[in-house]
Amino acid sequence: MGFTTSFVWSLLVYLILTAGSGSLVAWSPGELVAGVVIATVIGYATRNIMDERLEYFFNPKRWLLFIIYAIGPFFFAMARANFDVAYRVITGKIRPGIVKISPELTRDESRVLLANSITLTPGTFTLEIDDEGSLYVHWINVPEGKEKPTPEELCGYLPKWARRIGE
Repeated sequence: MGFTTSFVWSLLVYLILTAGSGSLVAWSPGELVAGVVIATVIGYATRNIMDERLEYFFNPKRWLLFIIYAIGPFFFAMARANFDVAYRVITGKIRPGIVKISPELTRDESRVLLANSITLTPGTFTLEIDDEGSLYVHWINVPEGKEKPTPEELCGYLPKWARRIGE
């Protein structure tokens, strides 16, 4: 079951990303063959992972929360960070540094969601997630005396959403 699920998802994503690239419906014959080959390799490589996490991955509540998160809280965090970075570039008020935060997330999925959200937000970049689940983040402006910030000081409400979606 894991191979089939992973194959179908991989092929679907591939077809969406390459839509309009050919003459046969929306894909060329070579593109369809490449999609099947790539999806087969991915399906085989991830078959055990999908077997273990199938129910977790296809939870409709999780998907709905993720869509709400992407459209709402994450979008606004990105917009606010863009303005902050633009301000810092114009004024030169930058104090970069690497900080460690411990969001106390228990699942790898929620840690990766938070790490990716931080990295996609301008002015921050997740460098590493250690074995305890702490994140090391390069921050464009580490406030004076905040070398050990709380997760909320660094990325606001994003850890709460990562917990809500991934835990």
